[in-house]
Amino acid sequence: MYKYDKKLPYPVNIHKKDLKMAKYIITAYGGYAGELGAALRYFSQKFGMPTEEGKNLLNSIATEELGHNEMVCSMVHQLVKDASLEEMKEAGLESLYAEHGKGIYPSDANGVPFTVAYFASTGNPLADLVEDMAAEEKARVMYEHLIDLATDENVIEPLLFLRQREVVHFARFKELYEKYKKMGF
Repeated sequence: MYKYDKKLPYPVNIHKKDLKMAKYIITAYGGYAGELGAALRYFSQKFGMPTEEGKNLLNSIATEELGHNEMVCSMVHQLVKDASLEEMKEAGLESLYAEHGKGIYPSDANGVPFTVAYFASTGNPLADLVEDMAAEEKARVMYEHLIDLATDENVIEPLLFLRQREVVHFARFKELYEKYKKMGF
């Protein structure tokens, strides 16, 4: 069912290290509004959708979110790859370094690890779709905040792409929600 395309959904080509920005962007991977939670949420919830259309939509968006995870992790990697230990310490990343070196680990900007408690799967299609719309809005706001913090166009451009995908996903979930509501689910 899954096919890995060996290219990112949008190119990530960051040439300047920026450890503080990496510390902020990691939340798009493992924070409460991050891509990892989105992928797992939609994949889990697809089984509670009453139609093939709903199952397919949630599965397709879950798969796309996995690609977004790869983009975010690529951004963080490129922002820290040439950093010295002293620079890691100065950026407040010594705890990350102690446990993971320069490896990528799903957490928020404060270092709090990802947890599946960030999402629910109720089995009720309307409740789950409302959560999905809220998740997409929270992610959109998160990306807007990250864009506000960024100064490098090579960082801003992929963030803009990711933000726009949140808008599109929200619209698709809303369409399905309205359809299911009319169908009496």
